[in-house]
Amino acid sequence: MSPTLRAALWMIGSVVSFSAMAVAGRELHGAHDTFEIMLYRSLVGLGIVVAVMLATGRMGQIATQRFGLHLLRNLAHFAGQNLWFYALALVPLAQAFALEFTAPLWALLFAPLVLGEPITRVRSLAALLGFVGVLVVTRPFSAPLTVGVIAAAAAAIGFGFSALFTRRLTRTESLTTILFYLTALQVALGLVSAGYDGEIAPPTLATAPLLALIGIAGLVAHYCLTSALRLVPATVVMPLDFTRLPLIALIGWAVYGERLDGYIALGAALIFAANTLNLSEGARARRAMRRLQQETGRGA
Repeated sequence: MSPTLRAALWMIGSVVSFSAMAVAGRELHGAHDTFEIMLYRSLVGLGIVVAVMLATGRMGQIATQRFGLHLLRNLAHFAGQNLWFYALALVPLAQAFALEFTAPLWALLFAPLVLGEPITRVRSLAALLGFVGVLVVTRPFSAPLTVGVIAAAAAAIGFGFSALFTRRLTRTESLTTILFYLTALQVALGLVSAGYDGEIAPPTLATAPLLALIGIAGLVAHYCLTSALRLVPATVVMPLDFTRLPLIALIGWAVYGERLDGYIALGAALIFAANTLNLSEGARARRAMRRLQQETGRGA
């Protein structure tokens, strides 16, 4: 089986898992607030991660040298994920997903601050194209911005910062350490946020399966996505990831009676084009760096 076909199969798992998270998150609206959803999701994830680490003898691999950066990464992710769950109940599912796909563009804009990476002309064009796509999706000039739209857009910013901090962590930290702190710190943040008022609604027979689904689907989605990226470049994976949008649009239409919006489709296409342009520029820069290193090595 070719690497591309194997990556496509992994991405089916990722797309289905992300979509299942969205539907379960919307179904939980009213029964649990977003902090409680994050708490129970993280508890499920932590249980799975620790069980796997114990079974494979990897508990000793957890490092503490970069704890501050792990905390920053998880604060950004926690904020983004909470806003995303909040937005799911207020805007069409397709609109929430379209805005979520701007996260790489936010990462692009803040990369000079976090990673010291310059913004090239091509990446500036990608950011501009993505911004136009956001305007088409949200249409702020024809209708007032709603709280749900603002929450979905802010969630993408949180995910963008989370991606940047993750890239910094991958330079020195193992995947085991990153996954452990991803779940453990999210449990702590969820416990503090959900319990600040002294009340945490326990799972019920109706909500427990949905909370478990979110916890399992979150880990499965990221594991499948990471597995696909190990097989093929991001320029191949991203178009496959974008199939989440038409799938969730169909789910929104079939399950919740949401209108299939042409503006969202057009805006999502512009955001997709912007992300593709950004990824292509990154791939070109990496190829140029490899050639330079090879030429330098031959010259030595």
